Amino acid sequence: MTLSGPPFSPRRALIEDVIKSLISRERSRLLTIPILLLIPLLGFAQVISHDFVLYDDNMNVTGNRQVQEGLSGAGLRWALTTTHGANWHPLTWLSHMLDCQLFGLNPGGHHLTSLLFHLANTVLLFLVLTQTTGALGRSAIVALLFAIHPLHVESVAWVAERKDVLSTFFWMLTLLAYTAYARRPSPGRYLRVAVAFVAGLMSKPMLVTLPFVLLLLDYWPLGRYSLHAAPFGRQSWTAWKLIREKIPLFVLSAISSFITIAAQRSWGAVQTLEDLSLGARLANVIVSYAKYAQKMTWPAKLAAFYPHPGHSIPLWQVGVALLLLLCATAFILRAAARVPYLAVGWFWYLGTLVPVIGFVQVGGQAMADRYSYVPLIGLFIILAWGATQLVEKRVYGRAMLRASAGVLISALAVCTWFQVGYWRDTATLFDHAIRAVPDNYLAYNNLGYLLAQEGRLDEAIAQYSEALKIRPRYVHAHNNIGAALAAKGRVDEAMEHYAAALQIRPGQTEAHVNVGIELASRGNVNEAIAQFALALRFDPNDAKAHYNLGLVLAGQGRSEEAIAHYLAALRSKPDYAEAHMNLGVALAQAGRLEEAFTHYAQALQLRPGYVDAHINLGIELAGLGKMNEALQHFAEAVRLNPNSSEAHFNLGKAYLYLHNPSRALEHYQVLTQLNPTAAAELKKVMEP
Repeated sequence: MTLSGPPFSPRRALIEDVIKSLISRERSRLLTIPILLLIPLLGFAQVISHDFVLYDDNMNVTGNRQVQEGLSGAGLRWALTTTHGANWHPLTWLSHMLDCQLFGLNPGGHHLTSLLFHLANTVLLFLVLTQTTGALGRSAIVALLFAIHPLHVESVAWVAERKDVLSTFFWMLTLLAYTAYARRPSPGRYLRVAVAFVAGLMSKPMLVTLPFVLLLLDYWPLGRYSLHAAPFGRQSWTAWKLIREKIPLFVLSAISSFITIAAQRSWGAVQTLEDLSLGARLANVIVSYAKYAQKMTWPAKLAAFYPHPGHSIPLWQVGVALLLLLCATAFILRAAARVPYLAVGWFWYLGTLVPVIGFVQVGGQAMADRYSYVPLIGLFIILAWGATQLVEKRVYGRAMLRASAGVLISALAVCTWFQVGYWRDTATLFDHAIRAVPDNYLAYNNLGYLLAQEGRLDEAIAQYSEALKIRPRYVHAHNNIGAALAAKGRVDEAMEHYAAALQIRPGQTEAHVNVGIELASRGNVNEAIAQFALALRFDPNDAKAHYNLGLVLAGQGRSEEAIAHYLAALRSKPDYAEAHMNLGVALAQAGRLEEAFTHYAQALQLRPGYVDAHINLGIELAGLGKMNEALQHFAEAVRLNPNSSEAHFNLGKAYLYLHNPSRALEHYQVLTQLNPTAAAELKKVMEP
């Protein structure tokens, strides 16, 4: 019997093998993704139970009324036009608004969103690497290191750093879009690259280095350019074509950089060369490059703030760090043609840190864990590909690599779990920062602020004093300790600290406002007005200065001027409950009752427990003969503050008006204990 069939085709067999290989690779990739999600979930899960922290979370969410109102047309306009917090990142603002719309001020929801973005970034990084290199195992190692490294905790566990995880999400989408474009260039695919890139820039301007990273990827792993496969002239022409291709992206980076620097300067966040010399900056830049790599290798003593050392960096540290950087760079350049991933990983690391490494010094930090979120990917690539290359030809090499990777990932997961725990709340965060980093003046100051918010003024003053021992010229600590001392009645000491703040930084708005408040309390009205005017000269939009100037002017009977300043305060700070309440008082005095009621209502919406707003609204309602409504507000004021003599007095009068003398007598008896003068006035009203 003879069997017949199609003749054997080597080409067909090859196609079938390729298809089977692709199916197997796709199945392996899909099976890897759950692992990439599970491990960081184990490391970060506790973050969902964490609170907001008094470290920019108040500026971004908990104290930002515009964000709390959720998504709206007005919110979109604000997000697109504001430079609040020295940043222009409208998509980040919109993400916070959406969280508030979905979760209100429940911190767990906000933390969950950041964690989900981090998980998405992990998977997207894995997909980018597998699509461009085809190396499943090495790509998984890079993604896992990114997902679970303790240096990345700050970006995920800090709600205010939403811009980090959100911008990286668009960074990865840009890389995916560029991979598709590089394989089959077309205007439509380039447009997708540009759109994803713009979205990233609108989340955080750190993406300005992304066009440079695309040029690195052109070399490896995309292979659009080679150092040895073509004559030098041909190489130059190819390189120029790839650079020219990215000119629109570089232009977008330049525009974003200009907007960012303008925003930071408008908020006074950029330090001048007088504040920090060029030599001190360069020394810190060199040492920081080495320290980020060191902390990647040994992630110990991580903190929310690392004080800038100024001119105190030992010269030997700068020399050693510079020597290491130069030697590493020289070695990598020599090996670039043979081992291309070394050059790409190293220059990814060096290049993506440039915007935040300290050439332009913004804030008082020497470095920050969050700045390493994207740059460390370059070093992870070197580690994963380098380790694989070292062991792949050895007996049991792959088994050793898998075992070593498992141990490393497990150890990092444990470290991350503990590091996430330090972000539980403000006190835990800065207690740890003080233990981790000696002389952490900002941590002492922020702990003091937390204690002051809780009414523990003596403890707050002690923390501020520690901050000033470390950094005697720390303006914020001088202002904060001054406010705490003033609240304790130690006004002369408070004024000394305000004066010190103004001597350190002439024109410091907060200090001028605080001085004005104390002068007004002493009855030095004209001097107080001069201080508020000075504050507004340096910052025309300062809400606190406008509000306090309005108070002083209202006390002088200059109601229209007071109204103008209250309105100016509300334009800068729409959630300023005190400004709404006192604007209501001024409008009522001017006979504009409907407007007054609107602002009283807004004050109570912002702060339902606002006793003075209840009392003033009740007085206006009583004046209109709406005594039952007035009584409700007076009763609520008494419930909120049983020791308010003004609330008891007005509630007693309301009961008399409503022919209920027995209830009025109850409040008269309370007043005899709280305020005998007010009791006597109420008694006169009670007498027939």
